[in-house]
Amino acid sequence: MVMGMQIRQLMILGMILVLVGTTACSSKRKPLVPLSLTETDAKPQAMVLTEQGTQAYQTKQFEDAKKYFQQAVAVVPQSGQAHYNFALALNALGDAEAARQHFLEAANLAPGDQIIWDSPALAPYGDPDTRKRTKDRPYGTERPTFGNMPRQK
Repeated sequence: MVMGMQIRQLMILGMILVLVGTTACSSKRKPLVPLSLTETDAKPQAMVLTEQGTQAYQTKQFEDAKKYFQQAVAVVPQSGQAHYNFALALNALGDAEAARQHFLEAANLAPGDQIIWDSPALAPYGDPDTRKRTKDRPYGTERPTFGNMPRQK
């Protein structure tokens, strides 16, 4: 009888731990929000267009947002934030390929911008530097060994 109670308590404890673990490890995706232009991109016309595009985007008027962000990209083509915002509008309208190009352009123009690089919008397209980090390993028939030591034959 005592053993049955202990097993039951352990099962309940295990279920609680599983529940806590799954809720603690799950995270909601951050909402996609347009970025404001940096001070180096601070052309008044681009700032106004970005603000208008942001307002349109937040009210889900994605066609208008696309128009404003596209004009902002034309005014400041070297702004990673402008390309990112334009890509958000394109993505919201379902133009995935054009959005992908502008997300990558934004990442290239703003290499130090953590928001652009860590954004959920850019995640599906992968890290363009992945190939640089992977080693070229020749294909062979030998299995890897412990510690990269040659196998004893």
